[in-house]
Amino acid sequence: MTLPGKPIRVLIADDHPATRAGIRGVLDSDAFSLCAEVEDADSAVAAARRELPDLCLIAVGIGGGGIAAVGAIREHVPAATIVMLAARLNEDELFEALRAGADGYLLKDTDPARLPFVLAGAVAGEAALPRKLAARVIDEFRGHEARRRLLLGAQHAVMLTAREWEVLEALRERTSTAEIASRLSVSPVTVRRHVSGIVRKLRVPDRDAAIRLLESRRGLHHAGRSHGIA
Repeated sequence: MTLPGKPIRVLIADDHPATRAGIRGVLDSDAFSLCAEVEDADSAVAAARRELPDLCLIAVGIGGGGIAAVGAIREHVPAATIVMLAARLNEDELFEALRAGADGYLLKDTDPARLPFVLAGAVAGEAALPRKLAARVIDEFRGHEARRRLLLGAQHAVMLTAREWEVLEALRERTSTAEIASRLSVSPVTVRRHVSGIVRKLRVPDRDAAIRLLESRRGLHHAGRSHGIA
């Protein structure tokens, strides 16, 4: 598997050596580069803050709690794509992970031939979920957290975290980075990382393009509910 551009830098957090070795083998290509391999939640957060990976693969059952690690990584490395790894399907756990800020939730027995493409898609802003649960997830979040979903087409939706939405709305108001940082009680560096995450997920070149995309989707939303912000 080859992808254009730089390799996707990956952090793996799993307390089973065999699982980590299996993932290393699956991602052994020019498209991916392993930057950290850890066994527990605290180490995962520390490694993410140090390495600033593009993709974090976090096992749900690691010591300290995989879902707890997601929240901390999302706060400190907002541009990272976070995908949970689970030994078995648990819907409550799935929704808890997504609410904590995870971008995806995959079973460890996902087809190894398919996994690199699913993970590359997740980094590009696509959902990384078991296919049979995709509709269930949309139904669950449509009512409770609809503002997190931005429809870019009839079958293409991008999930933004609540904080990313706050930053995007502030950008639309032409608020400066320093003013956004003050409003959200975070550093300007954190704001810039959020902006980088938004730009990456929306597949646009810069913040101005992200604002134009948001405004165009809103226009479609007011004209008809089949497109725009759900």
